[in-house]
Amino acid sequence: MAKLLVDNKEIEAKEGISLLQACLDNGIYIPNLCHIHGTDNPSASCRLCFVEIEGEDKPIPSCTVKAKDGIIVKTDTPSVRRLQCTAFKLLMSVHRVDCGHCPANKKCELQRIAKFLKVGLKPKYLELHLKETEVDESNPFLDYYPNRCVLCGKCIAVCKDKHGRAFLTFAKRGLDAVVSSYGEKDVSNLPCGKCLACIGICPVGAITSKDSPHQTA
Repeated sequence: MAKLLVDNKEIEAKEGISLLQACLDNGIYIPNLCHIHGTDNPSASCRLCFVEIEGEDKPIPSCTVKAKDGIIVKTDTPSVRRLQCTAFKLLMSVHRVDCGHCPANKKCELQRIAKFLKVGLKPKYLELHLKETEVDESNPFLDYYPNRCVLCGKCIAVCKDKHGRAFLTFAKRGLDAVVSSYGEKDVSNLPCGKCLACIGICPVGAITSKDSPHQTA
């Protein structure tokens, strides 16, 4: 076991797991959206889990660092919070805030992060950039809401883990990026109807079942 000092508190963690997981396992919350417990290849796409590590010249994503004996970590410095708040506000500038009609309401990771960082879900001074399509109903089993999606990639990762390959993928680029089953010649043969793991892992209710549209994690 590795012994780490996090925010002046000594914690123990299995050496080799991510620093983010070590902190979460010890009750130290670090904002995150794309983290999946036990993953060896973090996507580090949400840019929220920054920490400061003694010896490093700038904050780094804690999901990309392995827990090592003796490292000294700070999760709550002005520079860390500044980076997290900026990343969160940019994320919310492309997000449809309609909590009352969202199945993830009151268990949404965005709500948790906003409360933790003490920032609003509707950032001021940032133009809202939403996609024209509110709901993609092309999949015979799932409905996908692009303006809820945070592009964390969890649904793609869990799909690959469950089936050996991902039946979901990222499509398009930049502000137009979405999760899609594009490329499948016959979407009716997708295993989605019996699986629904993507719904369970989505942190924001962006994917729902056609049979139960309010279903979420």
